[in-house]
Amino acid sequence: MVDDIEQRIYEFVRPYAGTYIFNIKMMELTRDTDFDTDLNLEDVEVEDLMNDFFETFNVDKGNFKIETYYPHVPFSWNPFKKTEPVPVPDFTIGMLIESAKAGKWLYD
Repeated sequence: MVDDIEQRIYEFVRPYAGTYIFNIKMMELTRDTDFDTDLNLEDVEVEDLMNDFFETFNVDKGNFKIETYYPHVPFSWNPFKKTEPVPVPDFTIGMLIESAKAGKWLYD
């Protein structure tokens, strides 16, 4: 059973999940849906989403920093230099649901 806050979060995130011209079926959103790996959202999109989230659901932002989940990756003009992937924590819809229930950002 999905409670009211959880359903509202899914409806809130749905416009950010993208629209597919040739694929009529919408992507299924779950608590484990990751903004980066599953929805392929860029940092600017997620920053807008999170600002709207904190305001819409009256959630205290606390120590939330977008750089935690979307760190700056140094750019190299050298095509032969492979950049090492930067490990980042998961950033999921479930985190928004739990924070909305608590009224504050729970993940630092």
